[in-house]
Amino acid sequence: MKNKFRGLYLFISSIVISVIHLSFGFAKNTGHLARQLFNSGDSVIHTTSDSLFFSPEIKSVYDSLQLNLKGLSREAYDYAKKGLDQLLAQGRIMNQSIISIVDFSLPSTEKRLFVIDLNHYKILFNTLVAHGRNSGKEMAFAFSNQPSSYKSSPGFYTTSDTYMGKNGYSLRLEGLENGINDKALERGIVIHGAGYVNQSLANEQGYIGRSQGCPAVPAREALPIINRIKNGTLLFIYHPAYIKRSALLN
Repeated sequence: MKNKFRGLYLFISSIVISVIHLSFGFAKNTGHLARQLFNSGDSVIHTTSDSLFFSPEIKSVYDSLQLNLKGLSREAYDYAKKGLDQLLAQGRIMNQSIISIVDFSLPSTEKRLFVIDLNHYKILFNTLVAHGRNSGKEMAFAFSNQPSSYKSSPGFYTTSDTYMGKNGYSLRLEGLENGINDKALERGIVIHGAGYVNQSLANEQGYIGRSQGCPAVPAREALPIINRIKNGTLLFIYHPAYIKRSALLN
């Protein structure tokens, strides 16, 4: 009888000890998991000075698509998204899922137009794009909002409707920044295809052809690009010298 009680005692003791170990193990793993979550760049809102806005899922689009390897600077992307957030809050953008960025800090020989699907984390197009003939040769550095200046205008635009013009299928752009690009419709600044926007010409002379101020794209890509971004998406033409002039970004 005594042996039976002793056996029962040992059995119960082993169960209690196991439960205690399990509790400590669970607590330790939970703490480790919590530390992992709070150390994850995709799970915490960062407020460091190197980020211009604080939405982690938006920042991860740049990282997950490795846009830096494609040539798009973090600064250009961050300013584009900051402007998109501002314009959405003002009700001036109808379609927030697509954003187009032209990075004029890059030479015209590089693929400096990026059309990005923010909802599905996809680069829809990455191709060449022209600047105005009076904005520079291989690099764009001079800008204007004036008619007949034949210069590009930086800043934020919303895409409008399409039409058939002298350059074929084209997409009207509405400039959203006063004094910077708000005369785009008056100037006839549109997206259209152009034969002078091609890699062979870039390789041959060190720069592609230039427009009268329009962000012209390769002729064979014009139709799919225009159809994808028309009717209320955001286009951002970036250049470092423009940033201080933008009331939207400051």
